[in-house]
Amino acid sequence: MKYQSFNEEIIRLVGGKENIQAVVHCMTRLRFTLKDRTKANTEELKALDGVIDVVSNNVAYQVIIGTHVSEVHAELISMLGLTPSSDEESKIKEKKNPLKAAMDLLSETMTPVIEPIIASGLLAGFLSLFSITGLISVDSPTYQLLDSIRSAVFFFLPIFIAMSCAKRLKASPYLAVALAVTLVSSSINDVSGLSIFGIQLPQIVYANSFIPIILAVWFMGQLTVLLKKYVPKFLQYFLNPLLIMVICLPVTLLIFGPIGIWIGDGIGWFFEVLHNTFGSWIVVMLYAAFQPFLIMLGAGNFMMPLALNFVNKMGYDPIFLAAATISDLAVSGAMLGYFLRAKDSKQKQLFGTVSFSALMGVTEPAIYGAFIKFRRPFIAVMIGGGLGGLFAGLTNVKTYSIVWGLMGLPSYADNQDFSNLVFMIISVVIGFVTATISAYLLGIPQDEKETQTKDLSKETVPEKNSQLKKVPLNSVVEGNVVPLAEINDQAFSTGALGKGIGIVPTDAQIVAPVSGEVSAVFPTKHAIGIKTEQGIEVLIHIGIDTVELDGRHFDTIVEQGAMIERGQLLSTVDFAEIQKEGYDPTVIIVVTNTTDYLDVIPAAKESVFTDDECLTVIL
Repeated sequence: MKYQSFNEEIIRLVGGKENIQAVVHCMTRLRFTLKDRTKANTEELKALDGVIDVVSNNVAYQVIIGTHVSEVHAELISMLGLTPSSDEESKIKEKKNPLKAAMDLLSETMTPVIEPIIASGLLAGFLSLFSITGLISVDSPTYQLLDSIRSAVFFFLPIFIAMSCAKRLKASPYLAVALAVTLVSSSINDVSGLSIFGIQLPQIVYANSFIPIILAVWFMGQLTVLLKKYVPKFLQYFLNPLLIMVICLPVTLLIFGPIGIWIGDGIGWFFEVLHNTFGSWIVVMLYAAFQPFLIMLGAGNFMMPLALNFVNKMGYDPIFLAAATISDLAVSGAMLGYFLRAKDSKQKQLFGTVSFSALMGVTEPAIYGAFIKFRRPFIAVMIGGGLGGLFAGLTNVKTYSIVWGLMGLPSYADNQDFSNLVFMIISVVIGFVTATISAYLLGIPQDEKETQTKDLSKETVPEKNSQLKKVPLNSVVEGNVVPLAEINDQAFSTGALGKGIGIVPTDAQIVAPVSGEVSAVFPTKHAIGIKTEQGIEVLIHIGIDTVELDGRHFDTIVEQGAMIERGQLLSTVDFAEIQKEGYDPTVIIVVTNTTDYLDVIPAAKESVFTDDECLTVIL
């Protein structure tokens, strides 16, 4: 058996045969369902020769192998005493921890809503700055009109939340918005003396809130599934929307509204006790130090609901938004330290770019593009962010608007609180400078694999007279381009599977980016491999975690071994249905043997058509 010793090590490092409930494979990775994940030695498994990376999330415990994973899997299930069919039948979905599931939902729901929140928060900051400097009077019509953007965004927050979380909770976005609009209407919002079916309703402010509408939309999703099951199909189009609204509104007013307020009050009480017992400084310090880890785990936005709750209840956030800003600036400082330390021009360009991005409040490119690879910047941010957060916590810095990042600093002077602004600026400077110095002193670790690749590349540089120097790869689908570092899958975003690009599709047809042989078609039809005559190995991965759809919504018409031409139709995909089931439709195209070539360069375009070049492989 070709991979026997390799599989023996994998079995040992995931906790032994007795710890494995099931194991299936995707296009590039083994997906384990483990009885106890704590028994798995993840770090040692990551270091195992032949393993690209290990990703542990709520989907599965995933060991990324590469495109030859099917061969590894075939031997692995044989060693485990399974067969491919029995393995598929025994596939067990792990149950989500309820708390983690709730936090995931909050984080995913807040992500699309952040855009209007950032706009309104930054506007509040600049208006505060303009009023302080006397450029605009608070009583002027101009100020009041511009400030209406901020007030409207937060007043109608339940509507944004309803639209954002409806699809994830199997509810109609339009019915969810209709319910949210009803809750914030003048006939219900903060109205006393209301009753329904003879039952008195408490006076509740639904504007600015988020927990009641999330609970209500969850109930709407459950009710939608139930009605589709029991209401005759010929009546569903007319009857289901009416039943959903007539049932959901009373249930929300009687149950979810009060529960949401209790939860909000409970969160406030918890942090009040924490503040009175230990001081909020410890939370500010820890969050500023460890935010990059939360972003890497996909939980970077979990603090947003907590910050919103603070602002709604207290008029300011004493913890999270200031800590997030300090952490972002510390990330920028760490990358500046690497920029100053780096000698290679490509590295300098990378560190300089991601440092500026983090300075503007977008840290994902730095975290996925540099932190995961070099790891030492995490330590620099823990030092710089921790010290900056400690100072902010001890001086009781308050964030008066839902805003973070460098551009939001003027908002800290709201209510004429100039000392608050000064303390925040000092905190940010501490975090930035300390992280810069720490990263510079920690240095850039030497990547042996990268060095070997560079040496090999120097030997294989084509001569000036060589006719073939590059191979262009066309887009596989029409859509909007997404940088690989921003894709919501760590195996791709870190570049572990090779360089490439992501495309958010606006068309249903997947076509061949280059001529060659179809080297693989995954049974669930969500991934296709192509090998060109030059030996370039291209992986087309349609959607994220869409292996779980088991081929639904995919109509793949090519088979393994087929010879194809550039632009030839490979598959037709119903992306609307994929999104309805809660999956990210982003199509990813990567060159899995990137290290065999001088470089793989993504095209600098915001959108592409199928005849547009999206990648260039330098031979």
